[in-house]
Amino acid sequence: MNLFADWPVFLGLTLCLFGGGAWLMGGAIAATWRSYWQVVGYGVLLTLFDRFLHWGLFDGGLLSPSGFLRDGVTIIAIGLLSWRLGQVERMVRQYPWLFEKAGPLSWRER
Repeated sequence: MNLFADWPVFLGLTLCLFGGGAWLMGGAIAATWRSYWQVVGYGVLLTLFDRFLHWGLFDGGLLSPSGFLRDGVTIIAIGLLSWRLGQVERMVRQYPWLFEKAGPLSWRER
């Protein structure tokens, strides 16, 4: 099976629907000051449901390791990016006398 043969399904289901969910998940985890490992754990759960919908709606491979890896890496990467952006924003907003932004993904001491 070609890994990217189902581009429309990947773009619509994994990237738009579950990527949006991963973005919201990462922001929510960052808002509660939780660790990035929770993003990975919840990302795996989102990937399981994503693969289930691939199989149920579009006759994709339910137990496809390559599909699970592709979708999982995409979903977890989106969640981690959202988590990091939220964490940086909250650090500089909550402690403005200690930290300033050093780019979109990091901060530094004043």
